[in-house]
Amino acid sequence: MAAADAGRKTREGEERGGPAVFFLHPDLGIGGAERLVVDAALALRSRGCRVQIWTPRYDPARCFSETRQLDVRTAGGWLPRSILGRGHALCAALRMVWLALHVLLLSGEEFDVFFCDQVSACIPILRLARTHKKVLFYCHFPDQLLTERKSFIKRIYRKPLDWLEEYTTGMADCILVNSCFTANVFKETFKTLSHVNPDVLYPSLNFSRFDTVFSADAASIVPNSKKFLFLSINRYERKKDLVLVLKALHDLRGRLNAQEWSEVHMVLAGGYDEAVQENVEYYEELKAVAAKLNIVEQVTFLRSFSDEQKIALLSSCLCVLYTPSNEHFGIVPLEAMYMKCPVIAVNSGGPLESIVNNETGFLCDPLPTQFSEVMEKFVKDPALKKRMGTAGRTRVLEKFSSQAFTEKLYQHICSLTQ
Repeated sequence: MAAADAGRKTREGEERGGPAVFFLHPDLGIGGAERLVVDAALALRSRGCRVQIWTPRYDPARCFSETRQLDVRTAGGWLPRSILGRGHALCAALRMVWLALHVLLLSGEEFDVFFCDQVSACIPILRLARTHKKVLFYCHFPDQLLTERKSFIKRIYRKPLDWLEEYTTGMADCILVNSCFTANVFKETFKTLSHVNPDVLYPSLNFSRFDTVFSADAASIVPNSKKFLFLSINRYERKKDLVLVLKALHDLRGRLNAQEWSEVHMVLAGGYDEAVQENVEYYEELKAVAAKLNIVEQVTFLRSFSDEQKIALLSSCLCVLYTPSNEHFGIVPLEAMYMKCPVIAVNSGGPLESIVNNETGFLCDPLPTQFSEVMEKFVKDPALKKRMGTAGRTRVLEKFSSQAFTEKLYQHICSLTQ
């Protein structure tokens, strides 16, 4: 039924003659960037646009379920993601350049606007179209700020890539960012683009995903005897600082009596891909930390969970712990608040714009003691979750609706095609 509805909407859009928008994305997995791309594609299709998503790698088993309703095509997957575990940025740029060449020269497709994100190296290729097509670039965060440069060789390796990112980003006809925080970082990072004022397009939440998906049984994930459930949702990446979750849980132990502690449980749910070395390594590191802290019985590690499992956990937990520092936006807090689940987040980056401190959740320094102090409040005060959860749902509906997201994005597409 979903596939039939999707096909009907696509045909209706084509009949209305909406712009053809092609999305170019480096790896269609499970994460905030991918969530944005999928939601943007669905939003534009609902407004009559013909939409295709092009990516070097697409595995329906490790993607958001809505991708099965979209026209997803692949090219360039034969190119390596890294060379002996190194050179990820260079390989990503080469894969996207090849993808752009394939779309332009080999696909035989007609298009009006390109929507690119994460990797801007493909933009110069897209500008070579027979008749100039507009390019919209969505900057989740400057890539050069997402990597460490501890060695001299790494600094030398990154220098031309940093220049390429800045130069090619500036070639886009329209630049959008996901938060005011990212807009400021954009200005501070790309010095030669001081004349560019990127517009903020907050990621939205597709409410229907949460309203129509049947919830799984949380008891199949968490032991029945656990009354106080805490949840962390993030990819298994070191920058997400999931160790902070485990240390906060360990510190919480000293704040509760024996009966309360026996009823506490933590679920670390996150995107996991065996092809990504960091995911594999960090998962093992986290298990070792849990063992060292002697909290193994209080922790469940859930990898690449389903939408049904996510909804079950959000419906059952006391609150969500969101631990990345300087996160450019973060869709997880929106998902939690829509499900009337308060959020404890680090007081930097996007959560400063999505969470209202002491109203829809708490903003803390990235310290285990501060996180555990707030976790204790939820254990001791059963009414706290309901009060903050109601306020969180109201905030998401007012500020981050899919209708507002769709309208603003569609207006940008229309302005590019006029």
